[in-house]
Amino acid sequence: MEKEKKRVAGISVFAAIFLTGFKLIVGLLTGSLGILSEALHSALDLVAAVITYFTVRVSDKPADKHHHFGHGKTENFSALLETILLIITCVWIVYEAVNRLLTGNTHIEVTIWSYIVVISSIIVDVSRSRALYKVARKYNSQALEADALHFSTDIWSSVVVLIGLICANFGLFAADSVAALGVALIVLTVSYRLGKKAIDVLLDRSPLTLSDEISSMIQLIPEVSYYHDLKVRVAGADTFVNITIHVDPELNISEAHAISHKVEKIICGRIERCEVHIHYEPSGKE
Repeated sequence: MEKEKKRVAGISVFAAIFLTGFKLIVGLLTGSLGILSEALHSALDLVAAVITYFTVRVSDKPADKHHHFGHGKTENFSALLETILLIITCVWIVYEAVNRLLTGNTHIEVTIWSYIVVISSIIVDVSRSRALYKVARKYNSQALEADALHFSTDIWSSVVVLIGLICANFGLFAADSVAALGVALIVLTVSYRLGKKAIDVLLDRSPLTLSDEISSMIQLIPEVSYYHDLKVRVAGADTFVNITIHVDPELNISEAHAISHKVEKIICGRIERCEVHIHYEPSGKE
């Protein structure tokens, strides 16, 4: 598992290096703010990819005497850092785009390389985002998901820039700056989604759909009279569940334990990398 996560994260680092360098060179040669904003976006993607690479090396380490719940939250912290990087991208892009529109300094040189760099970026970004999303879903990795979102925003922002270049080719040079603002809007939207998810996990907010799913599982177990104090928290790819169940008071300790083990087995069978702590009590007592 760790090997596959490290491999996909490492390839993304090299992809980000290639895209950043290519966009920066072409952006400087053509003066296109759209392409330069894409270069900055890719530069921050590179930083995010590096953060992700080192994060996945740490997040799967087992619990130790200083980290009783493992190291999973390094992934969520990484995702929050990447959100901040995305917001920084937006601030610079909006400033430059508005400045060019207000001053009228919107002329750019559109060459064949302008199109090559943007189309190449779209191809690489599609490939990397798909690979990252696939592994992120497979191992429930928020760090890889955040990295995939970075590459996904590059796809849409590159399409916006491509439209701006086509307009500039017909003399509508202001379209390049407008396209850059479109990039900022896309990045802000993704930043909100990514940041909210990371903060929710860091603050131990219970994932509602997951709590409802666990509740549905328990209600189908006939040996459990009722339950309460269901608590669910997520840390990286790991899920921690605490719950109190009530069983027939006539059961002995071994039989009650067998029921709690059954509950644990059902939950862990549906949720990967799940740690369940169950307290059982006789029915009729709180």
